[in-house]
Amino acid sequence: MSTRFWCESAWVDGKVATGVLLTADETGTLTSVETGIDTPPTIAEVVPGFTLPGGVNAHSHAFHRILRGRTHGDGGTFWTWREVMYSVAAKLTPESYETVARAVFAEMLAGGYTSVGEFHYVHHAPDGTPYGGDNEESARPRGDVSARDEPRTHAMERALARAAASAGLRIRLLDTCYLTSGIDTELSAEQARFGDGTIDGYMDRHAALSEAFATEFPIGAPGESFVHVGSAIHSIRAVPAANLPRFAELDGPVHVHLSEQPAENEASQAAYGTTPTQVLARSGVVASNLSAVHATHLSDEDIATLGGAEANIVMCPCTEADLADGIGPARELADAGATISLGSDQHVVLDALRETQGMEAGERLRSGQRGRFSPAELIESLTTGGARSLDLPVGELAVGKACDFIAVATDSMRTFGSVGEQIILSATSADVHMTVSGARVRVRDGVHAELGSIPDLYREAFAALGMED
Repeated sequence: MSTRFWCESAWVDGKVATGVLLTADETGTLTSVETGIDTPPTIAEVVPGFTLPGGVNAHSHAFHRILRGRTHGDGGTFWTWREVMYSVAAKLTPESYETVARAVFAEMLAGGYTSVGEFHYVHHAPDGTPYGGDNEESARPRGDVSARDEPRTHAMERALARAAASAGLRIRLLDTCYLTSGIDTELSAEQARFGDGTIDGYMDRHAALSEAFATEFPIGAPGESFVHVGSAIHSIRAVPAANLPRFAELDGPVHVHLSEQPAENEASQAAYGTTPTQVLARSGVVASNLSAVHATHLSDEDIATLGGAEANIVMCPCTEADLADGIGPARELADAGATISLGSDQHVVLDALRETQGMEAGERLRSGQRGRFSPAELIESLTTGGARSLDLPVGELAVGKACDFIAVATDSMRTFGSVGEQIILSATSADVHMTVSGARVRVRDGVHAELGSIPDLYREAFAALGMED
């Protein structure tokens, strides 16, 4: 059995093609990509507008979406915002987190993403006890008989994986190491559930998680594998420098928050006599599998180090603007040899196109020049750049890749008259009328095919956290 989509126009091999016929096999993997097919075959679903490979959201904290529109009343800073974030993290249970993540991942698909890198650090119960340990019975909902048959070890991670798989969103679960509150500072009470005690504790739990998920969510053909595991260093504030070399032992993607705030750089200089980037470089983890998230406040040496290693950079323009973080040197990093990708981070919006536009807007504002990134480069950042960051078989409409794509209306009040790929600078998520992953339509006109109304999913999510009002 095969599935076919005939796209009015699509981004293929780095350019706009017309009459594109996509054929996928039973695993959801592309087996044929044909262009110049003027008439759609009768067995193909017709996809109007402009089809792009599915957006890759290379940096997400799913539960941060709960804060949207709730932290602006008193201004504040990144650090005061963080306190509100901790209060939401304290409410999460495996059951409520699955409900929250399912809503967020459904909105993510509607917003133009088909893959996500979930930077996950809420590992344990609020007191720091691992799920599956002494708190196993108390962690289950009262009277929930079905939950008694499910594994409780890695309960939060399993909740995220199930939520992504049920929504049809491809996930790289970036299992995050979080050992200290700041350099040489113990975790606070609200951070207790993030930590594993020691680097050996993290490594042991990470290995067990990887092994468990390899059985529960086995990797198959590109189009059918929805759950993958990776690793992350929360930041050089949260992982002591002496522990960082251990991450060079791990295979696959390694992500890290890097120089998001000037205060992080100041603490690094005080403790280590150099920048966070150079702390990582001395530890041997700056390599082509590293993704530096934010990378906002960098020195020229930092840019050269990251570029020379062909590292990945994950810019999160809407979050960086929302939190007043600053504008990172994306153009300089790309010119130095780094690969740029995009993330939605705290989900101030879940709109792949607005994030893409935000990166170019920031570049224009800080440089006084237009066209810092061409439309083609912006598309690459959203697609192939993210695919490289997460090491997923996505990001291109090409044989052997997953059949993941979004279709953008070309005749809306926002996009009408846009020329070719320049639509990347005029469209928003409101113009995404179809999202497909694994050759299955997941969202059509803003409604999830299996999960239904996305606002209703959020009503369930806020209710699960006791935050209906």
